[in-house]
Amino acid sequence: MKNLLIFFSLILLFSACNRENSAELIYVEANTESGFNFPYFLLIPKDVSLDDNVYVIVEPNNSGFVDDDFEKHLESAKRTATNEFYMGNFASNELKYPLLVPVFPRTASHWNIYTHALDRDAMRQKDTPVERIDLQLINMFEDARVRLKRMNVKTEDQFFLTGFSASGTFVNRFTLLHPDKVFAAAAGGLNGLLILPIDSINSFALNYPLGINDIQNYIDTPYSRNLFLNTPQYYFMGEMDNNDAIGYDDAFDEDERLLIYNLLGKEMQPARWHNCVNIYYEQGVNANIKTFENTAHETPDNVKHEVCNFFRNCINEQNKNPK
Repeated sequence: MKNLLIFFSLILLFSACNRENSAELIYVEANTESGFNFPYFLLIPKDVSLDDNVYVIVEPNNSGFVDDDFEKHLESAKRTATNEFYMGNFASNELKYPLLVPVFPRTASHWNIYTHALDRDAMRQKDTPVERIDLQLINMFEDARVRLKRMNVKTEDQFFLTGFSASGTFVNRFTLLHPDKVFAAAAGGLNGLLILPIDSINSFALNYPLGINDIQNYIDTPYSRNLFLNTPQYYFMGEMDNNDAIGYDDAFDEDERLLIYNLLGKEMQPARWHNCVNIYYEQGVNANIKTFENTAHETPDNVKHEVCNFFRNCINEQNKNPK
């Protein structure tokens, strides 16, 4: 009997330790009063610091498909929040920072609105639930900060932003729109295309999401180009990546497509990618841009470790040169 009591005591102790040391996933319902029309997931990793301020990591959801069944996008976002296959979850566990994943829909009935890439159609929405999902994401972040504070987790007022493929494109575009909210951005699988911090090439206007010619139509405050240039950014492509979204109508309109092909290159790699990279460096963007050898449209562990090291280096630089 005594041995049996000891056995059950050990089981209870082991279970308690597991609960204490495991990550916690919080599902937050949509809250229109707080400025977001869709739910989000908040993952709090084990050993998150309760002493120092931490950064929230944000990874926009990318279902990889269109569907009018919101539950399917919900399930996909939950996988993004909880599976280390995704860069946000991997970085959250490595850095011990909370992770926020929104649940924005990408519907079949409005297939041309590529919310998960924050395309022009998405940014033009008015009086619909997906209007200004960029601002909705910021409001989710502020809501998460309040929730984390209640749990004695203190957070910085800027966040890390990461993503891959469509969500990587979301990251790149969001960072240009809201550099004041992004402490550092890391993204890959970008179709050889970056949003450019210039308004034209050879007298051809570059409107959003190609450039900044009409950027003031999509933001509520005067655009700060210098702030974008100074935001630490890390972008990458796999040398063997052949996933090119430029030719698809849900990703780009015909006028955008023709400008991309004529001004930056129809061939994704190396032409288009190198042209975008060169423009970033010529414009003085604070970016580290890489092409990984023997890598396709994927994020192997060595890439995810580089992203984590990039975030660590950003923190170290901040500590050396505080605002």
